[in-house]
Amino acid sequence: MTALVAAGAGFLLAVLWFDLMFDVQARRLDEPDGDARLASIADYYRRVTIEAYPANRLVATVMVLTITGSVVLLWRQPSLRTFFALLLVVAPVALAGARVVPNAMRLGRRGDPLPVQRQLARTILRDHVACFVAVAAFLALHWW
Repeated sequence: MTALVAAGAGFLLAVLWFDLMFDVQARRLDEPDGDARLASIADYYRRVTIEAYPANRLVATVMVLTITGSVVLLWRQPSLRTFFALLLVVAPVALAGARVVPNAMRLGRRGDPLPVQRQLARTILRDHVACFVAVAAFLALHWW
């Protein structure tokens, strides 16, 4: 079960890493080429959240499997470590469902005024950094 959970966390870290490769452009949206950077981010999120169906459901499936595996580990070996590990994976999954994915889809549609799109891109970057740190800590708790 630990291997399944670790594999799920590794997959989620890889997905976050790819997202962050686009997200980091949000730090420089006020520069002269900021609109091109914003378009790059928005195009990416349009492709991966809207156009990639049904492949985009794989990420959600891995999230559910990783949480389920963590619950099973907590049930089999209850400890503060497994409890905190569970929290470290539930928090970013909840954030993704409640805010990151809706914001990414909204940005991908490009229907908002440019200032709102810039703010969405910055919010997604901040949320993805938080998710990356949480999932990395989750994986570290299972690794050591």
